[in-house]
Amino acid sequence: MPVNILFSARPKLWPVYEPLLSRGLQDAGLEFHLATDITPEDVDYIVYAPTGGLTDFTPYSRLKAVLSMWAGVETIAGNPTLKVPLARMVDDGLAQGMTEWVVGHVLRYHLGMDTHITKQDGTWAQIAPPLASERNVCILGLGALGEAAARALVTLGFNVTGWSRTRKDIAGVTCLSGADGLQQALAQAEILVLLLPDTAATTNILNADTLALLPEGARIVNPGRGPLIDDDALLDALNSGRIGHATLDVFRVEPLPVHHPYWAHPKVTVTPHIASETRPATAAQVICDNIRRGEADEPFLHLVDRELGY
Repeated sequence: MPVNILFSARPKLWPVYEPLLSRGLQDAGLEFHLATDITPEDVDYIVYAPTGGLTDFTPYSRLKAVLSMWAGVETIAGNPTLKVPLARMVDDGLAQGMTEWVVGHVLRYHLGMDTHITKQDGTWAQIAPPLASERNVCILGLGALGEAAARALVTLGFNVTGWSRTRKDIAGVTCLSGADGLQQALAQAEILVLLLPDTAATTNILNADTLALLPEGARIVNPGRGPLIDDDALLDALNSGRIGHATLDVFRVEPLPVHHPYWAHPKVTVTPHIASETRPATAAQVICDNIRRGEADEPFLHLVDRELGY
């Protein structure tokens, strides 16, 4: 009897993922039926993205697992109709893309690139940047993406501090946790990178009080989630000079409304949610491996803790 797999995502992704998933499932030795329209009571697995429009999982009576194509699962983790395991996307392509984007913008701030890119007025100001070993970078969030970025920055010689809700152990990184750990991490963060998930506990984690803990002129890089930042508090801190600059890739409303003050602010760089995205080739491998695991009665990988929300 074939394994029935429902693909629930934007229609334009189907011709991209269908051959990749089919090849991976074949390589796993599975007999399968993969389609975008399967009678709900016959579905064994759902390859899922929020953009597919599926919100009620009640009819899927024999469903074994939902396999998310996205790293962020805040739109589904609290769904009361979902009673089966939920796996989020953790794949090498996603981590590599995020690492490259984070390292690029950290180096941009560290080296002061904006000064030389935007100021071409004949001024010969020979001010060399410090070495990476003299620069403190802090990453809030040490999941798969945060850890990958932290390791890359350590390799470049930066002093890297990481904070997470639960204590982690990463070679070369000063790992902190808890309320006291957050204060300590922020107090030395010349460049702050936000890679936390979007949960009730992380909403507005960067607010007027926590922004005040950062060193004067600190730079902020947010490729994580828009709700991590209290926008009004950040704008106030930028306007006062308390914060030197912010590069923001994610926002509460996307696309960012054309009249939002971030667009015109001289101390804000807006990028259109491009820090990293799911790479179909590597993502399909992760999904196929989890389906193989489910059929072999092996533990699923990258399961979401529904209480924590990630």
